[in-house]
Amino acid sequence: MSGVSGTGQGRIVVDGRPIETHEGDSVAIAIVRAGEPPARGGTLCLAGDCGNCLGIVDGTAYVRTCQVPAVPGTVVERHPAGGNPPLPGVDGTNPVATPAGREIPLQRRAAPVVVIGAGDAGTAAAASRPDALLLDAGAGQEVVAIYPGPTVIARTPDGMLHVDAESIVVATGAAELQPVCPGNDLDGLLTPRAAKRLRAAGVELPGPIVTVGSELERLEGDESGRVTAVVTTGGVRSPARTAIVDLGRAPRDLLARMAGPGVPVSVVGAAAEEHPLPAAPTDPSAVVCRCMDVTVANLDEAWSKGFTELELLKRATLAGIGTCQGGACLPHVRSWIAARSPAGEVPAPFTARPASRQITLAEAAADTTVDVFRRTPLHEEHLALGARMDRFGSWWRPWHYGDAVREYWAVREGVSIGDVSTLGKLVVSGPDVVEALERIYPCHVADIKVGRSRYALLLDERGHLMDDGMIVRDGATRFTLSFTSGGASNAEMWLRDWIDEWGLRVHVMDRTMSLAAINVTGPLAGELLRRLGLAEPPRFLGHVRAEVAGVPCHVMRLSFTGEASWELHHPVDRSVELWRALMDAGRDLGIRPHGLQALFGLRLEKGHVIVGMDTELDTTPHRIGMDWAVRMEKPFFLGRAALERVAKLPDERRWVGFSMDGPAPVEGSPILHPENGDVIGNVTGSWYSPLLQRALMLGWQRRPPHPDRVVIDGREAVVTPTPFYDPEGHRARA
Repeated sequence: MSGVSGTGQGRIVVDGRPIETHEGDSVAIAIVRAGEPPARGGTLCLAGDCGNCLGIVDGTAYVRTCQVPAVPGTVVERHPAGGNPPLPGVDGTNPVATPAGREIPLQRRAAPVVVIGAGDAGTAAAASRPDALLLDAGAGQEVVAIYPGPTVIARTPDGMLHVDAESIVVATGAAELQPVCPGNDLDGLLTPRAAKRLRAAGVELPGPIVTVGSELERLEGDESGRVTAVVTTGGVRSPARTAIVDLGRAPRDLLARMAGPGVPVSVVGAAAEEHPLPAAPTDPSAVVCRCMDVTVANLDEAWSKGFTELELLKRATLAGIGTCQGGACLPHVRSWIAARSPAGEVPAPFTARPASRQITLAEAAADTTVDVFRRTPLHEEHLALGARMDRFGSWWRPWHYGDAVREYWAVREGVSIGDVSTLGKLVVSGPDVVEALERIYPCHVADIKVGRSRYALLLDERGHLMDDGMIVRDGATRFTLSFTSGGASNAEMWLRDWIDEWGLRVHVMDRTMSLAAINVTGPLAGELLRRLGLAEPPRFLGHVRAEVAGVPCHVMRLSFTGEASWELHHPVDRSVELWRALMDAGRDLGIRPHGLQALFGLRLEKGHVIVGMDTELDTTPHRIGMDWAVRMEKPFFLGRAALERVAKLPDERRWVGFSMDGPAPVEGSPILHPENGDVIGNVTGSWYSPLLQRALMLGWQRRPPHPDRVVIDGREAVVTPTPFYDPEGHRARA
């Protein structure tokens, strides 16, 4: 195709080459004017209904170039004919740099009625309602989604527009049908509207020009991929350099099919009309879905395997899930199914998924800021105390406050507080709660007395360790369960799924985000709590509900540090108040907060496991030396059958302690056999103990034989029984 009229107003860059543009050109029209196809071939509609003009525009891929004004300086790279656009910077294959990030402004509005489309039907609908808001892509307000609410999402030149509506009128008109026959991927194919638009833009269409309708049988082309002939019914062959294919229309109702049941959406005009379906395609080589390169043969194969419903056929072949969401292929797929249905029944169109057009992540997230790592209510307190924050278990947590060793000594010899708000906290209650927990946990639950708690493992059906935490009994039919910071969400899902599967009467309430928690630990921790009103702190594994410094708390006595410890679970809006009260009341006791670095060292000295850091996907209780936490005499619990089966098999893996002189090696360091140098394991945790004056490690020995002395970090390490510190547990129970 060649341009013959008009005066250039500037140039755009296409595949590294400048192209002249004329006033009013879209990028696609400017490319066609230059005698080239805008993308990978196929019928051009120039109305945004297909994916045959896709390109990377100013760094953004999957842009319909027929919908983008040809602004001078625009940089375009056409999508490749044989696949998807390459990711920027991968192997240097994509010269288009990742676009610089920019904030996308978001405007919010409310309207009683939103009318989408400013054609005759849309204009009439808007005129009948003076309070209607008319949105039209031609005016720069491209509606891309309708969500329940209902909310209409539109893309504008200035950013994104979100409109809360009471009702919605879809007046988006009809799209022209595209051919499904051999050769439908050639250049030079146009719908009637596209041909009219090009002529109106002064673009001369190369001849011979052939207009063809439903009698079309196939299209022929040359080596360059350009159409050379149109073949109609009976084998009549007509030479052509441009083929205008007029097959009728189909409702442009994608947005209407997106809303879902119960959303007040009405469809008017051509979008609501019944348009006859095209004849069912029959040639096995014909491409039905150009976006995903799905042929009639692919449909035949899926149908033969039993995928005979539209939604299943779509998923089995990928027809209709491409960039146009079935805008071009859906009528043909529905016709093809109807031709194979015994009664010729035409399937209803599938449900559309937002968005109808590819929008960028920045556009989708306009006015939304999400920190993928959550913050506790004490985040600013940590920063004020000089904490170095780090990410752990999907949370921002203090790694240390400047001196991890001093924090360690505060726990071992004085009093310290730590933010444990990140722990998972579930309240489970109901008449069947004991039965549910007995089935889920490998330990006994029924014999836990009210006011007492028990440490427990959480296993999957294979007997592998998923998580651990505490079972705290609040009443006959009410328990509080705690889980690790990183495993809380999965543990909640696990409980809910099994309770539902078993049909038990149990209510699960997640309190993780509504309750904060502070761990008060150290030999002087009890004294600090008594100063703040807790006259009798609960004994080991006990719990009470009481006020501490006037803040209502669920006080749980347990220990991860190896010293006397009480967790104070309390409302998040009182957390700063409680933290400051503890710090103020403990100043003369030398109180100091501790971060994760000290905590990990403290727990390592006690040999406590950290699920996900010390464990692997197939870690069993036996492998980490925790058979004592599993009661095989129970008739059933999740994972019991698997544990019983593997107990008869040899298991060479074990998780043990090591000690050595000098500094602690890096976590993850390989463990080598002292004689042959083979790697027989790895370090999962390491810490130089200020108290024991040695490097302590926990790690795996996976391959026999298991020597008593190994090599870690080029130095000799000795297998050492755990706990390294206070093995009798006297200090934690003090």
